[in-house]
Amino acid sequence: MHLFFSVGEPSGDQHAAHLIRELQRRRPGIRCVGFGGEEMRAAGCELHYRLTSMAVMGFLAVIPLLWKAFKLVRQAKRYFEEQRPDAVVMIDFSGFNWFIAKHAKRAGIRVIFYVPPQLWAWKESRIERIRRDVDDVLCCLPFEPAWYAKRGVKVEYVGHPFFDEVTEHRLDEEFVDGWSSPKHRNVAILPGSRDAEVRHNFPNMVEVMRRLHERHPQVRFLVACYKEEHRQFCSAHLMAKRNRLPVHLFVGKTPEVIQAGEFCLMVSGSISLEVLARGKPAAVVYWCDWLMYRIGRILVKVKYVSLPNLFVDREVMPEFIFVGGQTQLLTPLTEVLHGWLSVDERLTAAKHEMAELRERYVHTGATKRVAEFLLNRVIPAENLPAAKAA
Repeated sequence: MHLFFSVGEPSGDQHAAHLIRELQRRRPGIRCVGFGGEEMRAAGCELHYRLTSMAVMGFLAVIPLLWKAFKLVRQAKRYFEEQRPDAVVMIDFSGFNWFIAKHAKRAGIRVIFYVPPQLWAWKESRIERIRRDVDDVLCCLPFEPAWYAKRGVKVEYVGHPFFDEVTEHRLDEEFVDGWSSPKHRNVAILPGSRDAEVRHNFPNMVEVMRRLHERHPQVRFLVACYKEEHRQFCSAHLMAKRNRLPVHLFVGKTPEVIQAGEFCLMVSGSISLEVLARGKPAAVVYWCDWLMYRIGRILVKVKYVSLPNLFVDREVMPEFIFVGGQTQLLTPLTEVLHGWLSVDERLTAAKHEMAELRERYVHTGATKRVAEFLLNRVIPAENLPAAKAA
């Protein structure tokens, strides 16, 4: 009863933590170890390294981390050879996890990719690594099974764990009610979960807030910070710019901030699924450097960066990709949000569209299905203890 997890993204840390709790609820005594984040540790995972600290954006940002990544891969290789876990469960973070998969497979350990990398978006050639080093692909997006089947890879569609997490989270109703007032209108600001995302995107978001405030002084901006360091950065940036905007910074209140907002201004990422699950309109921003942009233009094969847009192959969430010091997109981005604040029919139409999308795509049960898969089809039955009598 021994699973090794390899998880590098903050969102993956959240998904893994929920899965670990579900596994332990069903079969107490299962040992979960590996690389991940603090949420996994809190769920009972024996954390060998906080891999989420290596979640960065951009090609150049990866270079200083290569030696550390190399040492971690060697550490995992030794662990597979000496400890022989029943399976390795990887969540996203493909650049690192390809090497984890290779060494686990060589050690004769079953390899599961849960929330697999978005091969359909770029570098489709990596499908060969899936065929060679991965035993089971548990995909989360509705269009992925057909994509893999067309390329001769059998996968299991389990749904997306974000929808489980949204449903299970009990909102702080006191917070939501306290920040809901007929005198004010709230815009939810979601600046991302990675340090670099916040550092590069929040200044553009502040400029949009400044322009909106000039036209809509009754609007308040509620900022959902992923961690305390992000709140400190955002606060310092606002003070440095001497902005006296009605900006309020929160940590650990992302669901409540989304719920309290009429709509969201958000950085592209998995959080778009929570925004979808809560039926909130959103405009999407993302910053990248020129090198990342040029390489992306060559490699990326999809038209959109937001998952809800990819679901329906159209821009339900307006997207604005800032490159380098580019600022010309600030005007059209501001106009979209101004339109939602100024014309009731526009905001109502956007909410209706998100509600239809939610009805079509938001389904729960992913975490339970993955737990059942691991317990019934991966871990040898003779290794499992008998369930306790009720």
